[in-house]
Amino acid sequence: MGAASRPSREPSVGRHGGHLAGNYGLLGLTALLFLIFALVLPDTFPTLTNITSILSNQSIPAILALGAMIPVVTAKFDLSIGYGLGLAHVLTMQLIVHNGWPWPVAALVVILGGALVGVANGMLVEFAQIDSFIATLGTGSVLYAITGWITHGARVIPGPDGLPASFTDIYDSKFLGLPVSATYVVVLAILLWLLLERLPLGRYLYVIGSNARAADLVGIPTRRYVIYAFVGSGMVSGFAGVLLAAQQQIGNPSVGLDYLLPAFVGALLGSTAIKPGRANALGTVVAVAILAIGLSGIGQLGAQFWVTPLFNGLTLIVAVGLAGYSARRRLRAGAAATRQSMSAGVTGGPASPPSSPEASGRTAVDAAPISPAGAQTPLLGAAPADHSHHSA
Repeated sequence: MGAASRPSREPSVGRHGGHLAGNYGLLGLTALLFLIFALVLPDTFPTLTNITSILSNQSIPAILALGAMIPVVTAKFDLSIGYGLGLAHVLTMQLIVHNGWPWPVAALVVILGGALVGVANGMLVEFAQIDSFIATLGTGSVLYAITGWITHGARVIPGPDGLPASFTDIYDSKFLGLPVSATYVVVLAILLWLLLERLPLGRYLYVIGSNARAADLVGIPTRRYVIYAFVGSGMVSGFAGVLLAAQQQIGNPSVGLDYLLPAFVGALLGSTAIKPGRANALGTVVAVAILAIGLSGIGQLGAQFWVTPLFNGLTLIVAVGLAGYSARRRLRAGAAATRQSMSAGVTGGPASPPSSPEASGRTAVDAAPISPAGAQTPLLGAAPADHSHHSA
C-alpha cells in the first residue's frame, strides 16, 4: 500500500512546491537580490545607513503604489495619481507658506481634495463610460494644469523661518530606530490587506475585477464600489503628496510625474506575488522592495542616470507580462475546477483532484464571484453547473 500510494503523493508534492514558488518566488528573489548586492558591495550596501536610506527614499513610492493598486483590484487604472501627487504636494506648501494655514488643516483639506478627484475619476469611468486609461489621463492633465495655475510654473519656497518643525517631523522623525515614513507604509499595507482580504467590501472589489457583468447579475452595486476604489486611490495620493511636501520642503510643480511609473510597476508586479493573479497589498510591498533594492544596488555600482528609467521601464514590461500570465493561469484553473465539479455531479462520484495548485486551496472569491448572500456564481463564459439532480 505504501508503494502504491507513493506515485499519487509525488504529483501533490510537486504541485504544492509550484504553488509556493508562484506565491513567494518574488519574495525569494528580493532576498536573493539583496544577498547579491551585499556580496558585491559589502562595505556600503548591507549597512544600517543604506537600509535606512532605502526605507526613507522609497516610502512615498511604496505608498503611491499601494494607492494605485486599489483600482487595479477592480481591473481599472488610475493614471492621475502622479499628477494628483504633484498637486497635493504644491497645494500643501501653498496653504502652509502663503496662506498661513495650520499644517494639520492643510493636510486634511489636501487629502479630502484627493478623495474628490477620485469621485470625479469614478464618475467618468462608470457613468460616462470612458475607459479608465483615457479618463484618468485626462483628469491628470487637468490636475497638472491646476498645479501650474496655482504656482505659475514656479517653485513654492518657504520664508526664512522655514516650515513648522512639527510638519517636517511627520517625515524626518524616527520610530523604533527606523524612518517613520516606513511605518506609514506598513500601516497602510495592513489596512488594505484587512480591507481586501477580510471584509466584504474587498471581496466585492475582487469580484468586480474578475467579472463585472457577473457582479452586476448577483446584485453587487458595481458602479458604487468602483467609485470607492478611485476615492481610495485619490486619498492615498493626497496623503503621499503631504508627505512629499514634508520631505522636500519646497513645492515643485513637476515632481509628481517622476512617481507615476514606479507606482504602477509596484502595483502590477505585486499582483504576481503572495496572491498571483490578484492585485494585493502584501505583494505590492514586496514588489516595491525589489525595485528599491535594485535601484539602490545599481546606483552604488555607479550606473548612469538613464539606467533608472530603463530599469523601471523594463520592469514594468515584465510586470505586465507576468500579471497577464498569472491571470490567464488562474482563469484556466477556475474553468478546470468547474468542469471537474460538473463531472463529479453528473457521475455522483467524488471529484477528481484539482489539475493545478491554483484550483486548490482558494477561497470562493478566487474561484468564482460571490453574491452578497454568499452564493457562488460561475464566471461568465464557463458553463454553469448542472443542479438538476438536487430537484429530487
